Amino acid sequence: MDTAANALRSGLVVYAKNKDRVAGFYRQTLALRAVEEDDSYVVLQAEGVEIVVLKIPDRIASAITIATPPEAREDTPFKPTFIVRSLATVREAAVSSVGSVNPPQAGWLFRGTLVLDGTDPEGNVVPFRQSVG
Repeated sequence: MDTAANALRSGLVVYAKNKDRVAGFYRQTLALRAVEEDDSYVVLQAEGVEIVVLKIPDRIASAITIATPPEAREDTPFKPTFIVRSLATVREAAVSSVGSVNPPQAGWLFRGTLVLDGTDPEGNVVPFRQSVG
């Protein structure tokens, strides 16, 4: 059995009204690189993670309104969480890519990490965690 082929890798699919804007948020906040792209999707990768941003079809997207700034969609049962080296760096990247990350005073401790919620440009809630020890 090839252990490299069985290495732990996480993946996430994000449906987006604006594929490029949402892909830019994940690319910047998580320092991912685009490895494949066409008009309907972008595949972003770094060691251990792959995010595929899929464009919502126009017939469906036309019925979706994204507020400015985007409203956090808190009522979802699934929130991808990313452990990062620096919440400050992630916050800067999020703001520059039309997303957000809450200020440090809004954070909480969980299992040796400081957790701050962020939102991508379409309001999907994305918690980021930084080690505190």
